Amino acid sequence: MRRDDTPKERFVAYDRFMAVRVLDHPLAKHLVMRLRDQNTRPEAFRKHAMTLSQLLILEATRTLRTKTDTVQTPLEPCSGESMDQGLVVVPVLRAGLGMLEPALAMFADVSVGYIGLERSHDTAIAHSYYCKLPAIGERFTLCLDPMLATGGSASQALALIKGAGAKAIVMVSVVSAPEGVARLQSDHPDVDIVTAALDRELNELKYILPGLGDFGDRLFGTS
Repeated sequence: MRRDDTPKERFVAYDRFMAVRVLDHPLAKHLVMRLRDQNTRPEAFRKHAMTLSQLLILEATRTLRTKTDTVQTPLEPCSGESMDQGLVVVPVLRAGLGMLEPALAMFADVSVGYIGLERSHDTAIAHSYYCKLPAIGERFTLCLDPMLATGGSASQALALIKGAGAKAIVMVSVVSAPEGVARLQSDHPDVDIVTAALDRELNELKYILPGLGDFGDRLFGTS
């Protein structure tokens, strides 16, 4: 993936392959704070998550391949660039569903896959209970998982996506912990991460601090 299009201050390089790009935009910072607030109700949480996901997906797809194109305006021919690469979006169930709609709304040529991973509250280890992926081919692929905590679930999801043939993959999260970043650095150094916040650490229960609680529970109003 090209690095020249991304200003240096926008990402933290963990090695020569992998980069963590943290959104540096006032609206993104505002939305993260609203998601962190324990008083934000599920309906507002969903709205904020959708808007923030739109910003994250725009950042994550900045390296989509384009081609030279010519159209006829009402006044004259005009040359420019059009997208020349389809998109595959894979939300990790169930929380990743909250990030899916913006991708479907913004991109015409998009296919959707689903990966179901459930993390044990006792061991913090995730196991897969569902995987349905489309034909990927040369498509650009986004893996959507709002909370990159230990990195175990994300690593499993990326392995499944690579097994389906994906080459160009970006991991998209709302909040990331250093432990999760380190896990992906080790397991998938070729996959960049785009996130809205890089938090301090995990607690003894493997929740991100300061974090925002359980994304899925807050999104769907469950506990």
